[in-house]
Amino acid sequence: MARGLGLAEILRNHGQPYLETHPLSAVQEKAWHAIVACRTPVLGGHVECCDHCGVLRHVYHSCRNRHCPQCQTRAKEAWLAARRRELLPVPYFHLVFTLPHAVNGLAGSDTRTLYALLFGAVADTLNEFAANSRWLGGRPSFTLVLHTWKQDLGRHLHVHALVAGGALTIDGDWVSPKRGFLFPVRALSRVFRGKFMSALDAARNGLRYDAAQDDAAWRDLFATLRRHDWVVYAKQPLGGPAQVLEYLGRYTHRVAISNERILGMAGNIVRFRGRDSAHGNRKKVVHLAADEFIRRFLLHVLPPGFKRIRHYGLLGPAHKAANLAAVRAALDTPAPDPVVTESVEDFMRRVAQIEWTDCPHCGAGRFQVIAPIPMARRCPPLRGPP
Repeated sequence: MARGLGLAEILRNHGQPYLETHPLSAVQEKAWHAIVACRTPVLGGHVECCDHCGVLRHVYHSCRNRHCPQCQTRAKEAWLAARRRELLPVPYFHLVFTLPHAVNGLAGSDTRTLYALLFGAVADTLNEFAANSRWLGGRPSFTLVLHTWKQDLGRHLHVHALVAGGALTIDGDWVSPKRGFLFPVRALSRVFRGKFMSALDAARNGLRYDAAQDDAAWRDLFATLRRHDWVVYAKQPLGGPAQVLEYLGRYTHRVAISNERILGMAGNIVRFRGRDSAHGNRKKVVHLAADEFIRRFLLHVLPPGFKRIRHYGLLGPAHKAANLAAVRAALDTPAPDPVVTESVEDFMRRVAQIEWTDCPHCGAGRFQVIAPIPMARRCPPLRGPP
């Protein structure tokens, strides 16, 4: 049994049979190329030498593709550093809005449209509840993060919402939740369902989905959606900024599967860790044939240029600086200290918790770059069906 496998090794060593029978979209092919080339001689790099003992090491470049499990730590840390300037000294609430599996077919044929409709319905729902004087009566501040997978890599479309506990009124006052919770989840669920279904029906003429081309099938889909219980899940409010950032970092740059979850392969079967949500979220080991594992992973490759992390309300990009200044004035809290950009060495010490430039061979020297490693002229082609 092979152990210590990562996603790149599975694609590299077991992907050819899949490619022979499954065409890839352009964005899937790009992600595949990036993942298998990441931190290999294909992308080039540099040679480092210890200035004490002379031992050499080769360091290869990362692909920086957002679907690569090896490339998310630095991106996440940089993103969170920017968010530190935007956090408010108030409790934060974590809500999860989930689409029924009845719309999963749309995700295969109209991916970009469906994801955009999901973002729009969630944002409109939260803005509407926040504007209602029964709950807050002001403009909220929230971030939405799209996830498309279950623990077994099946399709499961949902949005994580991190919402500041309060809203800014038109008079410039900050209003906090009045009942100890942000919004009632059952009411959120009903409004979310109504907004999404209305937007979906309005988008019908532009859809490629088979059911959108037939009136009877479209009515059946909507009847199924109305019967289904739509789920909005609310977690306990979070505490101070440090806790919020640590919590948010678990969701923002997560990919469909991390290398740490992959246990290995037995023959053609991939084994990886998961959780069984139907049985108390307990731990389990999932077994999938390699081609099915690859198929499920590729379900979660995002459309090109699609932003899976979006900011709304007071965090909207148009007037964010002025809005946050107004909130801080209302809360009588100072602006945050300027963020100091970390050096690569400081970053590696903090995140990887190692002295990145220290030589582990002799323990006395430090690595210095002595030569570049040129990248390959071109990536080897992926062979798919003709």
